[in-house]
Amino acid sequence: MKKIKTAPFLPSEVEVNELSDTKAQVIAYPFENGYAVTLAHPLRRLLLGSSIGYAPIAVKIEGAAHEFDSIRGMHEDIAVFIINLKGIRFKIREGLERAVVSYSFKGPRELSATDLVNDQVEVVNPDAPLATLNEDGELNFTLEIAKGIGYVPSEDLREEVDSDAIALDAFFTPVRKANYTIENVLVEDNPDYEKIVFEIETDGQISPVEAFGNALETMNRQLSVFGSVMNIDLESGRGIQSGAGSELKAYLVPVDSLGLSARSFNSLDRAGIKYLGELVLMGTTELKAIKNLGKKSLDEIQEVLAEHGFGPDFVLDEQVRTALENKITQLKES
Repeated sequence: MKKIKTAPFLPSEVEVNELSDTKAQVIAYPFENGYAVTLAHPLRRLLLGSSIGYAPIAVKIEGAAHEFDSIRGMHEDIAVFIINLKGIRFKIREGLERAVVSYSFKGPRELSATDLVNDQVEVVNPDAPLATLNEDGELNFTLEIAKGIGYVPSEDLREEVDSDAIALDAFFTPVRKANYTIENVLVEDNPDYEKIVFEIETDGQISPVEAFGNALETMNRQLSVFGSVMNIDLESGRGIQSGAGSELKAYLVPVDSLGLSARSFNSLDRAGIKYLGELVLMGTTELKAIKNLGKKSLDEIQEVLAEHGFGPDFVLDEQVRTALENKITQLKES
């Protein structure tokens, strides 16, 4: 006979096995029967659909008016050249959202992805073929590379790129494979508990562990809408009380739902900072003192604070400060 429960069993074991730079296993257990697939399926969808990657979105080729044209001295037609171009996996340096880069090549030579590396972009599959130029061949083109998620067809990009450029189907997703299996695991003589084993493979633009972390962050952000509507703090799972507690709700936004970059979030996480209100309480001087928090991260955090109404001119009422300090202490100790 099953014991009466008032809450589902909370999994406590997580294993991360980085098999290579592009392959990893993420294992978690034990879950109540049925809970594993409930969590694993949406995480797989998010891994495949919301992982951030980079892709060429447009190209201007000197001497070519459209994708069915050809260039004198280049073995490949423009259509084949574009297929090869879309097969190259880029990364934009310095965290930029977009990069526009120009190239000029003369034959005879065989071009591959490694020939496109410069100060703005790098490639993760340097041996991928691009084009072959004869002795009289000359290839001049400008490429626009963007950061994004999922897949965007060229038809949807034509208004975003220059009129004389050829829009390209953009395959942003860096995740090549995201599969999971569910296994039974024994807990206190009960064999019906479950284990999730994720198998993740990326193309090298980001690591599998980073992709998994992005999926978790996306899921948390999506679920946070229910927390705000239902007046629930998702971090603690408790309702936010009315009165002073209701006033404090704006300060109790979890840091991991602020949309911060991984570098900024990791610095705050290592410092044990979980709520927006903690950043408001600290002020600029204390923020600067956080270990490994660089100027870019500080600027980003201050920008997020301003977006939430806590800009440099904001003054925290002393009564609210005391109530907020007590509330955050209570949440962290619970």
